[in-house]
Amino acid sequence: MTNILDDYALMSPLRYRNNYLKLTIVAFGLLAGVSAYSPIPPFFIALCMSFATVFLGKTPLRFYLKLLLAPMGFAAVGVLIIAFFSGTGAELYSFRLASYPLAVRADGLELAMLVLARSVSGMCCLYFLALTTPMIELFSVLKKSRLPGSVVELSMLIYRYIFVFLDMAVQIKFAQTVRLGYGDFKKSFRSFGMLGSTLFIRSWDQGEKLFVSMNSRCYDGKMTMFETRRPVKLPELLLTSAYFLSTLTLFYLTRGVSII
Repeated sequence: MTNILDDYALMSPLRYRNNYLKLTIVAFGLLAGVSAYSPIPPFFIALCMSFATVFLGKTPLRFYLKLLLAPMGFAAVGVLIIAFFSGTGAELYSFRLASYPLAVRADGLELAMLVLARSVSGMCCLYFLALTTPMIELFSVLKKSRLPGSVVELSMLIYRYIFVFLDMAVQIKFAQTVRLGYGDFKKSFRSFGMLGSTLFIRSWDQGEKLFVSMNSRCYDGKMTMFETRRPVKLPELLLTSAYFLSTLTLFYLTRGVSII
C-alpha cells in the first residue's frame, strides 16, 4: 500500500517534534475554530495549519489539496443548503427552480460561511496531526495518557489489519478483474459477493493465527511500547505561543464583525 497518510507522517520532519505539543496545537485549533463567532479566526487557523503541514512538514502540496477535496465536497453541499434555506435578513440573490422560489439572505450566507470556515479549520487541524505524527506514536501517547491498555492494543491491531485486509481485497479484485469477473452487472454482483465472503473467511483465519502466535510468544495481555523523549525547544514554544496569541486576538477582535 502506498500514498497513505502514515507514509507521509513517517517522512515528515515534524515527526521528530514533541507529540504532546502537536496534540495541544490541534486541540486548541479545534476548540477555537468551533467557538468562533466569525469565519475569520477559523480561516486563519486553517491557513496556519496548512502552512505547517505543507512547508514545515514537507507534505506535497498536490497530495494535500487532494485530501481536502473529498471532505470539502460534503461541506459545500451543507453550506449551499444553509445559504438557501436559512436566514430572514436582507435578500441578496433569488431565483426560481421549477416554480419554487430560492433566495440567499445575508444572515443565512453569514451562517453558511461560518460553518464552512469551521469545517475547513477542523479538517486542516486533523490533517496536520495525521500527516506529521505516525499512528504508532499516537498509540504510545494514548497509552501513556492512562487510557485502558486493552482499548489501545485493540486499536493498534485494528489499524494494522485494516491495511492488511485492504491489500488482500485489492489483490482478490485484481484477480477477478483479469478473469472478466466484472464484465457485466450480474458477474460484478457475484464477484463482489465472493470477494466479501473470501475476505471474511481469511480475516477469521488470520485472527486465529494471530491469537496462536501471540500466545506462543508468552503474550500476557500487555504490549510494550516505547516512546522517544522529545523535549520542547525554545523556538517551537515561541512559535506556538505566537500562534495562540494571534488566534485569540483575532477571536476577540472579530466577535461582532460581519463579513457580508
